[in-house]
Amino acid sequence: MLLRKSLILTVALGLIGAVPATASPAPTVIRYTEYGIPHIVAKDYESLGYGQGYAAARDNLCAIEETALTTSASRSAQYGPDAVPIGMLTRASTNLSSDLYFQRLNDNKVVDGLLSQVDGDIRDAVRGYANGVNKFLKEATDPTCKAWARPITEIDIYRHQYATSLAFGQGGEVDAITGAQPGKAPEPVDPDFTIGSNAIAIGGAASANGRGISLANPHLPWQAGSMRMWQSQLTIPGKLNVMGVGMAGQPFLWMGHNETAAWSGTATDATRTYTLFKVKLASSTSYLVDGRPEQMRRDDVTVSARQPDGSLKQVTKPQWSTRYGPVTRWEDGFAYAFADANAQNLRLTNTLAALAKAKTADAIIEATRRTQGLPWMNILATDDHGKLGYTQTHSAPNVTDAKAAQCNTSASFQRDGLAVLDGSRSDCAWGTDRDALRPGVFGPANLPVLKRDDYFENSNDSYWIMNPAQPLTGFARIVGPVETERKARTRDGFTEIADQLAKAKFTGQSMRDLMFSNRNYIGEQVAGDTVKMCRELALGKACDALAAWDKRNDVDSRGVLLFDRFWDRATDNADIWQVPFDPKDPINTPNTLKTGDPKIRQALIDSVAELNAGGIPLDAKWGDTQYVTRGGKRIPMSGGTARLGVFNSIGGAWDPKRGYTEMVHGATYLHVVTFAGPGRPEASTVLAYSQSADPRSPHYSDQTELYSKKQWVKERFSERDIAAGTVELKILR
Repeated sequence: MLLRKSLILTVALGLIGAVPATASPAPTVIRYTEYGIPHIVAKDYESLGYGQGYAAARDNLCAIEETALTTSASRSAQYGPDAVPIGMLTRASTNLSSDLYFQRLNDNKVVDGLLSQVDGDIRDAVRGYANGVNKFLKEATDPTCKAWARPITEIDIYRHQYATSLAFGQGGEVDAITGAQPGKAPEPVDPDFTIGSNAIAIGGAASANGRGISLANPHLPWQAGSMRMWQSQLTIPGKLNVMGVGMAGQPFLWMGHNETAAWSGTATDATRTYTLFKVKLASSTSYLVDGRPEQMRRDDVTVSARQPDGSLKQVTKPQWSTRYGPVTRWEDGFAYAFADANAQNLRLTNTLAALAKAKTADAIIEATRRTQGLPWMNILATDDHGKLGYTQTHSAPNVTDAKAAQCNTSASFQRDGLAVLDGSRSDCAWGTDRDALRPGVFGPANLPVLKRDDYFENSNDSYWIMNPAQPLTGFARIVGPVETERKARTRDGFTEIADQLAKAKFTGQSMRDLMFSNRNYIGEQVAGDTVKMCRELALGKACDALAAWDKRNDVDSRGVLLFDRFWDRATDNADIWQVPFDPKDPINTPNTLKTGDPKIRQALIDSVAELNAGGIPLDAKWGDTQYVTRGGKRIPMSGGTARLGVFNSIGGAWDPKRGYTEMVHGATYLHVVTFAGPGRPEASTVLAYSQSADPRSPHYSDQTELYSKKQWVKERFSERDIAAGTVELKILR
């Protein structure tokens, strides 16, 4: 069988090599291995994009089409103006708000104007990707979106990339941007809506074989098709060979590995990629800069909206903007404009392609700093020689602490990092560094980078503690806070690393064990005191359930649901710790629960009552109360929420009678990459919600079953392994 597969592969790859350099497009070979993972080989970037687009559409056509519907401002025409949009590109509350936002961008050809930033190879890949999606669209038999799916264009893909970069800045303020009108003073909105992630990079000093180990664990909404993770291997012989995960609808990969280096990424939740500018009004629609009035720009934006009778109605609403960005509200003689550091950024895919080709940890860090396309990500890199690198080279507004002190109008800047700058003064505009590729942002020299030989860990906290032995300081406050309390998940990650190194250096197996340990960090800290408090409150069986709990969020763990509900209530009270945070001991503080606090005691009483009222046993198995249903089959889910400090972070929609019955947010893609020797990567992966969003696909829930059982897919990267595991061969022309 292996010989037959090798012969087929030889013929297929020979087709690639036989195509003249002038022929276009070249054939593309897709080999599918277990769990529907495609290995795509092509002669050039356009053909590679063609194969990736085709394979992505085969698994997630409707997710790709849904995103194009969103960014083309067509949701209201398809679904009506009042429905809540799905996806994660904005926090718009209605389809109409979403459409008005994207239509303004499209009317002004914002994305078109940024295309000069995109490298030539990337443009070839995007062209091929769109054609690949459209090829599958012609073949699709009966997709859910058949009634409205249309061929996608290159600009659809660029719009998706652009909206992804803006998602955690301007995308969170869409209702304010589309609803702000002169004289109106809506409630201010914090545009942050966080995603999560874990990443660990182990260097030669902390690994058993002296080579690097990479763990990736991004956390995203499970229903957000616009940011749906999808696995593939991309190969152009002699130029590119990379495997990992990207977003369905976008070419290239966000994290993964090549022959000699691996990288993972986390969202920079602790960093603001935007500021507000407060401008003094000269009239209702003009404002003062250095004492001179400037007229706001008015854009009358029109979209089509489906009516209850099925007809389409044109809806027109004005949007307003200043030199700093769109206006979000008027208030007491002032207006506020939203400035996003990613508003001029279409370099994301340049960076992703550069990461794929970087051969060492140092080269990965250099690639991020050279291309400057990451919108809101940390990168943790390692390689087959055991080198490590960390960087937060993302889009950060160039607001030095000195400028913030001079221009900031908000007293809370040092606490929350949101600068509200004085827009009436031109000298309060963002600065520009000489090494920045675009104006208004910090250049790489003013952004964090760190190199070590033991380990880094990040779980969305700031750059300050990537390794407790070497805190990073000296950067502008807007880049992230220092000497502030760390998330429970961060503290757990460092604790688990230290516990492992106290026993032995890391191997791939010990890293996989850490990923699925499901230790409940908060439970380890306070469960004993909680049981004592429970006994004092005479809560009977509830106390027995908590006392017997194994302090984990495994599917067979009992008592964890009661603790989960208790902690959800207890943390509504901000003052819960006897020992406060100490910046000199950031991993172990704060600690010691205030069990005498009446609010905390009531939280436990109410949690017991809640489970009793819902008929849920106080010692219910975690997997009986946290699960998903696929094809009528219930699949138990381990892991727990970030507030509990569970590294395997995942959370569902709460049903008082059944538990967490569908995962809303959490672990998506997981990888552990090791190196058996120079140029010999070995990886274990799992995509928690599986490759396909199509319920008819055999790969709709197969990896979800693996995730439930703490099992992994042994990755096939080498030609020999791919040939041995190929279950389907597809040749595209």
